[in-house]
Amino acid sequence: MARIAGVDLPPSKQVWIGLTYIYGIGRARSLRILASAGVAEVTKVKDLTEDEARKIREVIQESGPVEGDLRKTVTENIKRLMEIGSYRGVRHRRGLPVRGQRTHTNARGRKGPRRAAVAGKKKVTK
Repeated sequence: MARIAGVDLPPSKQVWIGLTYIYGIGRARSLRILASAGVAEVTKVKDLTEDEARKIREVIQESGPVEGDLRKTVTENIKRLMEIGSYRGVRHRRGLPVRGQRTHTNARGRKGPRRAAVAGKKKVTK
């Protein structure tokens, strides 16, 4: 089993898919990494040699932050936006969509489940 950037890659998957299990590596970046390392994309993770795994690790280290470093950077950026009180920071603080999506309907994934109306509440009449 290959362990790259602190993540155990699934042994039955092809390498280019297995690399996407690492935070910060998507499909396109995965293919670029494998091309730079000279490893065939269709190779299964369990069939990787130690030399190929080492080459992949080296390319990932020089290509930019992944996993913990990237998560830390992203959270610091969000905290900075909230501290300076920018519009995006306020949206993060309130748990609302940040990138201009509508909230009148939809946005349930960001806002959470609907709050149920209070049952049995009666209006006051004069």
